[in-house]
Amino acid sequence: MSEFRIDQITNQSGSRGPDIAGITTFSATSGMVMPSGPTEYRGGRDRAIRAGGIITSPSTARVDTIDYVNVSTTGNATDFGNLSTILAQGGACASSTRGIVGGCTPNGSSNTNNIEYITISSTGNAFDFGDFTKLGHSRDGASNNTRGIFFGRASNPFSFSDIEYITIATLGNASTFGEMTETAQAGAGLASPTRALGLIGKATSNVINYVTIATTGDAKDFGDISAAANGVAALSSSTRGVYGFNYVAPATTDTMEYVTISSLGDAIDFGNLTSANNQGAGTSNNIRGLFMGGGSPSINVIQYITIATTGNATDFGDLTQAAGYIMACSDSHGGLG
Repeated sequence: MSEFRIDQITNQSGSRGPDIAGITTFSATSGMVMPSGPTEYRGGRDRAIRAGGIITSPSTARVDTIDYVNVSTTGNATDFGNLSTILAQGGACASSTRGIVGGCTPNGSSNTNNIEYITISSTGNAFDFGDFTKLGHSRDGASNNTRGIFFGRASNPFSFSDIEYITIATLGNASTFGEMTETAQAGAGLASPTRALGLIGKATSNVINYVTIATTGDAKDFGDISAAANGVAALSSSTRGVYGFNYVAPATTDTMEYVTISSLGDAIDFGNLTSANNQGAGTSNNIRGLFMGGGSPSINVIQYITIATTGNATDFGDLTQAAGYIMACSDSHGGLG
């Protein structure tokens, strides 16, 4: 059998490799087709996950539902599996392969310290990951591809300034990272590959904090959103963070605001969501951002934005059920670069 060596093919003069013009075809059974399209959409990484929440039909109850969508398309969510128990009011973060959910309430009066995980590229039920150092709910998650950060917590009637972290690729308990500049709950977390932002989530504060993910230590002041935060959702590209939903007494809002993660400063108007609500969740594929659900009242709406631009949100599709106080993450968000 003769040997055909690609590295020995040259053009007619021998000065360089061959020029290939026009349409080429390959009919053998052992060829390789190079992928096409934007790099960020190759390799199967484009999945957003929603987990848990509170529904209002048939009754006000927590659920263990996990569903998913492909962010670069539009359409309704598909069933993924289930959490280990019914959960709501927690935080989420993810690497390119593993999604993390934790810091929730299984009912309206108790708290947990449990952390669960899923493999995003598959479907199936969640597994135990480890525990936070303290009981609580309403933690806000953010991450890069290595470390997950959880800001704040609540244990009724109090809120706390704790920051804890995990190493996403391993299983085990969370460790203390530092403290926020004030007590926080029901805010929102987002990240670039190097910096995580935690929004103070309570009716008396509009402050954004930040930390450097690879280190430990107390958070520092980043800037402010336009109004005191309660039930806000957040998402990001590797450079820009966007906040949506809020409860500004006495009503929910449809506003979105953005910040440049690498700098310090106050948030700037981005546009408007399709309707006013709060207690939804946000995530992205680094280009397109999704805001999911909402709890005032519970809705099943998914809407999307293009993060690099400004403008109003557009309808994406629906979750498998109307739910608020949900958790969301993706395998291609801004913290992964």
